Amino acid sequence: MAGTLPAADPAAAADPQRLTVDLAASEGPVMRGANGALYGLSDDGVPSDAALEPLKITSISQKPEGGAQHPNGDALTVSKSFFRNGGGEINVMMQDIYAKWPYEDLGIDDYLPKVDKIVKEVSADLNSDRFIYIPFNEPDQIWYKLGVSDQAQYEANRDRFFKDWKTVYQRIRAIDPDAKIAGPNEAAYHTRLLTDFLTFAQRENVLPQVMTWHELGSGSLRDFQAHYDDYRAIERRLGIAPLKINIDEYANRRDLSVPGQLVQWVSMFERNKVYANQAYWDAAGNMDGNVVRSNIPNGGWWFFRWYAGLTGDTVKVTPPQANTIDTLQGLASLDTERRQAQVLLGGSAGDSDVVVRNVARNLFGRTVTATVAEAAWSGYEGQHATPRVLARTKLTVAADGTVTVPLRGMHKMSAYRIVLTPGGSGTPSAATALWSASYEAEDAAITGGQVYTQGTVGNANGYAASGTKDVGSLNTASSKVDFTVTVPETGTYDLAILYGNQSGAPATQQLSIDGGEPVTVSYPSTENWTYRAKKDVTVRLAAGTHVLTLAKGDAEVTLDRIDLTARTGEPSASYEATLADISGRPSYDYSSSAGVGTGALVLRSGDKAVFDVYAPRDAYYTVVPRSSAAVQLTLHGETVTAAPGRPLRLYLVAGNNRIATTAQNASVRSLDVSGAGSTTGTLSYEGASATLAGGARLVDSAHASAGSYIGWLGNSPESTAEFTVDAPRPGRYLLVVHYAHNDRRDNGHAYNTDIMSRTADITVGADAPRRVTFKNTWSWDDYWTLGVPVDLKQGANRVTFGNASAWAPDIDRIEVGRIVG
Repeated sequence: MAGTLPAADPAAAADPQRLTVDLAASEGPVMRGANGALYGLSDDGVPSDAALEPLKITSISQKPEGGAQHPNGDALTVSKSFFRNGGGEINVMMQDIYAKWPYEDLGIDDYLPKVDKIVKEVSADLNSDRFIYIPFNEPDQIWYKLGVSDQAQYEANRDRFFKDWKTVYQRIRAIDPDAKIAGPNEAAYHTRLLTDFLTFAQRENVLPQVMTWHELGSGSLRDFQAHYDDYRAIERRLGIAPLKINIDEYANRRDLSVPGQLVQWVSMFERNKVYANQAYWDAAGNMDGNVVRSNIPNGGWWFFRWYAGLTGDTVKVTPPQANTIDTLQGLASLDTERRQAQVLLGGSAGDSDVVVRNVARNLFGRTVTATVAEAAWSGYEGQHATPRVLARTKLTVAADGTVTVPLRGMHKMSAYRIVLTPGGSGTPSAATALWSASYEAEDAAITGGQVYTQGTVGNANGYAASGTKDVGSLNTASSKVDFTVTVPETGTYDLAILYGNQSGAPATQQLSIDGGEPVTVSYPSTENWTYRAKKDVTVRLAAGTHVLTLAKGDAEVTLDRIDLTARTGEPSASYEATLADISGRPSYDYSSSAGVGTGALVLRSGDKAVFDVYAPRDAYYTVVPRSSAAVQLTLHGETVTAAPGRPLRLYLVAGNNRIATTAQNASVRSLDVSGAGSTTGTLSYEGASATLAGGARLVDSAHASAGSYIGWLGNSPESTAEFTVDAPRPGRYLLVVHYAHNDRRDNGHAYNTDIMSRTADITVGADAPRRVTFKNTWSWDDYWTLGVPVDLKQGANRVTFGNASAWAPDIDRIEVGRIVG
């Protein structure tokens, strides 16, 4: 991880890049417009509420209900979870009613009845005012071929498109007079077409309410500002009031999930106050590569969580090289009420000085506390714990109102957050310095494998890889990769392996240290060899140099990089109250910077702070509120009173947990969470213990925890699996289901992987059944977990799984843990 504040070696800080932030140059209120996604949601519950709500999504793009383009992601279906989690607007991609890509061209007469059906369904929804109709998708390439160079052919194609645009526009408005319509939705920016389109649409009174086009190449990082400026100039020439803009597809595969790439895109969209949705290149339901499984954050998720946490106004940021591909970029905000400034930056390796100007003393005082954290790249399917605080330091504001925050040893694929708050009295707690080192697979000694290049500027739609290379074709009996590593001290180290596994089942490698007895490392399936995931294991190493060997086991695995990090104690994280999501009107107290350093949040009756707490697995953790008085914590529907500094044992699900905090009158500094995850006190029931009916049956499997799972469950009212759960006392519990399934539909797309979710109705005792969605696990033999809050009575409880109309997932086992342990 990057070392910061100050540089460990003065020579390492020679000629650092400079990124300048001017707190006095407001760009207007933070919009958070660039956090959207095309097919970011696939089903109600995928992604989970806990993964979706913190991102404060302003817009998403989805297909119309029943659209044949993909098997899920229907706009009305996903709107339920989107709106209940604070989502903004939904773009309805109307042509996704068709099955083929590019869309089958059956003529406008075939399309119009489909338009009627879509608009009638959407306009009847209670939230119809939050949907935007996009009648055409990439007409410059599909149906109309508007990008042709021959002027006469262009004009003929253009006129046909304009005629159809007017027809469809008026058809929509005839059914839904208040409809918001977006377009023309080109695959790329075309000044010729947009000039003609706006001229026509203004004359014929069919102007869109939202202007849309796509920015899908690496060159967009260089060219978008010129596109935006040109478009606004066209509006001015034609006397058209500025339209809302949504770049409803942006970025390539190599950008998605990568914090350092995403910050480049988001900074230019937020600076220009446009909305933008990440492109859909792979599978639906993971916010375009930023949510692992259904509820687990990766590095990209944490970047967008930081983006969602910006408040107040954005302010001017001057990067070292504006509008230049793959360079250091950033965005920043100032909230005068909260007395916070935040800077998000990334996209370049090496050293940087972040110079913050006009740090007003009437807001911040004579000193500020600078807190620096890193969101690293963990892969598309790789879990990322709470971003580690790299530095927490009190700095003096210079006489000219300037504060300089040095960052040293930055990683190109990482994003960084700097938070400035008033310094107050006292000394902030220094950040824990953990030794860490990374080793690229392509630089190791390779036997029986091949180095591949991935995700470069020239191959922007290739998948991201650390250092743009990985090692694949490790498919012979002798295939192995030998990493030579050097560690400073004898002790326990966390070993993170970035990998890919397209074998169709869990795959293994043999891990050995210095040729010693190997241990088996098992890798869950991934979408493909390059859709990167992360496997965490623990190794014991003596001080000095070692050779860590990963040799082929039962199947091929692709290796990208390994990270070694010293473990100095049990994992822990402090979640700072002044950076939590709030409701009500809590006040911010920066009188002391002692401790975690960003001050305290004062909660009174009616105030609430919500913390996003990461857990590596479904288990119990120690949670301690650092507060001046008792607070109430609410988790998974259970509320418990917590005394100041008193540890609580709470059951957290794997991934993100939203913990709400309220109080009558308490000053809260942080919520501290520690532990590797304990399952002591949980109840576990294997599939073999369930009573099966109606065709559901046990199926032998070497990958199931006890050698069998419940299969053929559902698809009729009689097919059920009933567990008897013996609860030691009544109360709120987490029911954790270990499941697998690999339903998918291959409709011939060149790139989208149309995985499908399954659902199960879960019934506890005589309660009404609850429908729960289970995301595809990439193979029939990989078991994921999904936590469902349930209320149990003391003693025996019947917990029944079924699905009367479709197949439920295969169930390996269930675990049950009381939320307050």
